[in-house]
Amino acid sequence: MTTTTPEQAKAPLPPRPTATSKKRLRVDLRQYGILAALVVIILLFQVLTGGRLLYPGNVSNLIQQNAYVLILAIGMVMVIIAGHIDLSVGSVVAVVGAVAALSMNNWGLPWWGAVVLSLAVGALIGAWQGFWVAFVGIPAFIVTLAGMLIFRGVALVLLTGGTVSGLPRPFNAIGSGTLPTTGTPDLITLGIGAIASVAVIMQQLKARADLQRLGLPRERSLSFWFKIGIAVVAIMYLCYLLAYNRGTPIILIVLAALVLAYSFLLTRTVFGRHIYAMGGNLNAAMMSGVKTQWVNFFIFVNMGFLAGLAGVVSTARAGGAVASAGGGFELDAIAAVFIGGASVQGGVGTVIGAVIGGLVMGVLNQGLSILSVDAAWQQIIKGLVLLAAVAFGFSRRRNAR
Repeated sequence: MTTTTPEQAKAPLPPRPTATSKKRLRVDLRQYGILAALVVIILLFQVLTGGRLLYPGNVSNLIQQNAYVLILAIGMVMVIIAGHIDLSVGSVVAVVGAVAALSMNNWGLPWWGAVVLSLAVGALIGAWQGFWVAFVGIPAFIVTLAGMLIFRGVALVLLTGGTVSGLPRPFNAIGSGTLPTTGTPDLITLGIGAIASVAVIMQQLKARADLQRLGLPRERSLSFWFKIGIAVVAIMYLCYLLAYNRGTPIILIVLAALVLAYSFLLTRTVFGRHIYAMGGNLNAAMMSGVKTQWVNFFIFVNMGFLAGLAGVVSTARAGGAVASAGGGFELDAIAAVFIGGASVQGGVGTVIGAVIGGLVMGVLNQGLSILSVDAAWQQIIKGLVLLAAVAFGFSRRRNAR
């Protein structure tokens, strides 16, 4: 039997490993995984295309051509976090595009009035579907599947199978226009990049200071500053490319505003916390006093609103409305959300992740098109990427248990 001397009893105990370091490591892995995948895909296609992927014109086209996916993905990630799905957004895009074009060409509305009407129609469609999901209790899969058929038919009725074109130039600029420029390079675009970089640095420093003040786990300094450095370099390089093309696309400003607003909504508001709570454990959320019916209702109202915005953007870029518009948009948005790290079971996902997932899809489309890959093989490759992303998410969560 051993004895302990008074000196040994007074000696400080060796530090025990805390959960903080484990949480830091887990956060780092989740945060950088999908972003690293995007960087690898960009570098891969940059090599395969002989540097053509990041030509200034191609970068501008990448943003404008995939704006609808990013807008829909922002709304879809909220739907999926809550444990639902929305299969109707492509058809809603077609209906809203028809309303926008007809209201300007046939009903005498100015272009801005057509935009307001289109957003209201999208929100109204979302309220219709939200009513059946939230208050009647029909699963969202069934409701939105019916909506996909109903609103595609409505688009055909409104357009009588034809096309409405000849839309006003200010309306078309929403999807394909740019901000005024000062020449080449465009100093306005470079200034926007500098302002955005400073804003990112200030926001990250404030968030880190808040965590420190509350005694919560934080990233290690090395990874923290590495992340900020990568973000600043990416922002300035993007603005550099745009400055040597046509300047800042208008839709890029719209997307930036949406990302900021919805990131704040999901992470800093009661409504956002309720969405995560419902997706994580619906019964526990109900017992905690969350008004799940109203939360579900407004999730679909918001999805309809963003689908209306996507309809405006896609119609503006195409320069006209056609009943077949929006075909497959819902699949692109859902794929972007899952590639971005959302869970099939709900309760997991971020706006930034969904946007990065949408960019992954966009870069794949752009790179494969530059390489003249057959459309059939493009579908196969995108399907394999989606399957790999979801499989990686499942294995990661299984190992974390």
